[in-house]
Amino acid sequence: MRVVLQRSKKASVIINGEQVGAISRGLVLLVAITHEDTETEVDYIVEKIINLRIFEDDQGKMNHSLVDTGGSILSVSQFTLYGDTRKGRRPSFTGAAKPDLAEKLYDLFNQKLADKGIQVATGQFGADMDVQLINDGPVTLIVEKSI
Repeated sequence: MRVVLQRSKKASVIINGEQVGAISRGLVLLVAITHEDTETEVDYIVEKIINLRIFEDDQGKMNHSLVDTGGSILSVSQFTLYGDTRKGRRPSFTGAAKPDLAEKLYDLFNQKLADKGIQVATGQFGADMDVQLINDGPVTLIVEKSI
Protein backbone atom coordinates (compact mmCIF):
# COMPACT_ATOMS: atom_id res chain seq x y z
CA MET A 1 0.00 0.00 0.00
CA ARG A 2 1.32 3.40 -0.96
CA VAL A 3 -0.08 6.81 0.02
CA VAL A 4 1.10 10.23 -1.06
CA LEU A 5 0.08 12.54 1.76
CA GLN A 6 -0.18 16.30 1.33
CA ARG A 7 -0.92 18.71 4.15
CA SER A 8 -3.55 21.11 2.85
CA LYS A 9 -5.37 24.29 3.75
CA LYS A 10 -8.34 23.21 1.63
CA ALA A 11 -9.03 20.67 -1.07
CA SER A 12 -11.82 19.26 -3.21
CA VAL A 13 -12.64 16.61 -5.79
CA ILE A 14 -14.75 17.44 -8.84
CA ILE A 15 -16.29 14.84 -11.15
CA ASN A 16 -18.08 15.96 -14.33
CA GLY A 17 -18.19 19.54 -13.06
CA GLU A 18 -19.75 18.57 -9.70
CA GLN A 19 -17.93 18.77 -6.38
CA VAL A 20 -18.24 15.38 -4.69
CA GLY A 21 -15.87 15.85 -1.76
CA ALA A 22 -14.18 18.72 0.03
CA ILE A 23 -12.25 19.50 3.21
CA SER A 24 -10.74 22.51 4.89
CA ARG A 25 -7.52 22.07 6.92
CA GLY A 26 -6.19 18.54 6.88
CA LEU A 27 -4.64 15.99 4.58
CA VAL A 28 -5.12 15.01 0.96
CA LEU A 29 -4.32 11.33 0.48
CA LEU A 30 -3.60 9.75 -2.89
CA VAL A 31 -4.08 6.05 -2.15
CA ALA A 32 -2.77 3.06 -4.12
CA ILE A 33 -3.27 -0.62 -3.39
CA THR A 34 -1.05 -3.44 -4.66
CA HIS A 35 -1.79 -7.16 -5.11
CA GLU A 36 -0.51 -8.41 -1.76
CA ASP A 37 -2.20 -5.78 0.42
CA THR A 38 -4.53 -6.92 3.18
CA GLU A 39 -6.27 -5.41 6.18
CA THR A 40 -2.91 -5.53 8.01
CA GLU A 41 -1.42 -2.94 5.65
CA VAL A 42 -4.57 -0.83 5.87
CA ASP A 43 -4.41 -0.79 9.69
CA TYR A 44 -0.73 0.19 9.68
CA ILE A 45 -1.23 3.05 7.20
CA VAL A 46 -4.31 4.39 9.03
CA GLU A 47 -2.45 4.56 12.35
CA LYS A 48 0.67 6.03 10.76
CA ILE A 49 -1.20 8.78 8.92
CA ILE A 50 -3.48 9.97 11.70
CA ASN A 51 -0.62 10.08 14.22
CA LEU A 52 2.17 11.61 12.11
CA ARG A 53 3.32 14.83 13.74
CA ILE A 54 3.28 17.08 10.69
CA PHE A 55 1.19 20.03 11.85
CA GLU A 56 2.89 23.00 13.47
CA ASP A 57 2.64 23.99 17.12
CA ASP A 58 2.81 27.58 18.46
CA GLN A 59 6.58 27.66 17.88
CA GLY A 60 6.27 26.55 14.24
CA LYS A 61 7.60 23.03 14.89
CA MET A 62 5.83 20.01 13.46
CA ASN A 63 4.63 18.55 16.78
CA HIS A 64 0.91 17.95 16.18
CA SER A 65 -0.89 15.13 14.41
CA LEU A 66 -4.14 15.12 12.47
CA VAL A 67 -5.81 13.73 15.59
CA ASP A 68 -4.39 16.61 17.69
CA THR A 69 -5.61 19.28 15.26
CA GLY A 70 -9.03 17.82 14.45
CA GLY A 71 -8.22 18.00 10.75
CA SER A 72 -10.04 16.22 7.93
CA ILE A 73 -8.97 13.88 5.15
CA LEU A 74 -9.71 13.98 1.44
CA SER A 75 -8.97 10.45 0.19
CA VAL A 76 -8.53 9.83 -3.54
CA SER A 77 -7.91 6.44 -5.12
CA GLN A 78 -4.76 6.66 -7.30
CA PHE A 79 -3.61 3.38 -8.89
CA THR A 80 -1.00 5.25 -10.96
CA LEU A 81 1.23 5.43 -7.86
CA TYR A 82 2.20 1.88 -8.79
CA GLY A 83 3.18 2.91 -12.31
CA ASP A 84 6.56 1.50 -13.31
CA THR A 85 8.46 3.82 -15.67
CA ARG A 86 11.80 1.96 -15.75
CA LYS A 87 11.27 0.50 -19.24
CA GLY A 88 10.04 2.17 -22.38
CA ARG A 89 7.96 5.31 -22.57
CA ARG A 90 4.63 3.99 -21.37
CA PRO A 91 4.19 3.20 -17.67
CA SER A 92 3.28 -0.33 -16.68
CA PHE A 93 0.59 -0.61 -14.02
CA THR A 94 0.96 -4.31 -13.28
CA GLY A 95 1.98 -3.46 -9.70
CA ALA A 96 -1.46 -2.04 -8.96
CA ALA A 97 -4.12 -4.36 -7.56
CA LYS A 98 -7.06 -5.40 -9.72
CA PRO A 99 -10.04 -3.06 -9.30
CA ASP A 100 -12.17 -5.47 -7.22
CA LEU A 101 -9.48 -5.92 -4.54
CA ALA A 102 -8.34 -2.30 -4.71
CA GLU A 103 -11.85 -0.91 -4.26
CA LYS A 104 -12.58 -3.23 -1.33
CA LEU A 105 -9.39 -2.21 0.51
CA TYR A 106 -9.77 1.47 -0.41
CA ASP A 107 -13.29 1.47 1.07
CA LEU A 108 -12.00 -0.36 4.17
CA PHE A 109 -9.21 2.21 4.52
CA ASN A 110 -11.67 5.12 4.43
CA GLN A 111 -14.02 3.38 6.87
CA LYS A 112 -11.20 2.73 9.34
CA LEU A 113 -10.21 6.40 9.18
CA ALA A 114 -13.83 7.38 9.90
CA ASP A 115 -13.98 4.83 12.74
CA LYS A 116 -11.07 6.70 14.35
CA GLY A 117 -13.22 9.85 14.43
CA ILE A 118 -11.68 11.48 11.36
CA GLN A 119 -13.94 13.36 8.94
CA VAL A 120 -13.28 11.70 5.57
CA ALA A 121 -14.32 13.03 2.16
CA THR A 122 -13.59 10.98 -0.94
CA GLY A 123 -13.59 11.03 -4.66
CA GLN A 124 -15.17 8.16 -6.57
CA PHE A 125 -13.22 4.96 -7.13
CA GLY A 126 -12.28 4.53 -10.78
CA ALA A 127 -13.66 7.91 -11.89
CA ASP A 128 -11.84 10.61 -13.84
CA MET A 129 -11.44 13.27 -11.14
CA ASP A 130 -10.16 16.82 -10.86
CA VAL A 131 -8.41 17.23 -7.52
CA GLN A 132 -7.84 20.76 -6.31
CA LEU A 133 -5.78 21.62 -3.25
CA ILE A 134 -3.86 24.35 -1.57
CA ASN A 135 -0.80 22.53 -0.25
CA ASP A 136 0.16 23.83 3.18
CA GLY A 137 3.89 24.21 3.64
CA PRO A 138 4.24 22.55 1.23
CA VAL A 139 4.36 19.30 3.15
CA THR A 140 4.25 16.14 1.02
CA LEU A 141 5.22 12.66 2.23
CA ILE A 142 5.07 9.11 0.94
CA VAL A 143 3.76 6.53 3.42
CA GLU A 144 4.15 2.87 2.50
CA LYS A 145 3.62 -0.54 3.97
CA SER A 146 4.67 -3.61 2.06
CA ILE A 147 4.66 -7.22 3.11
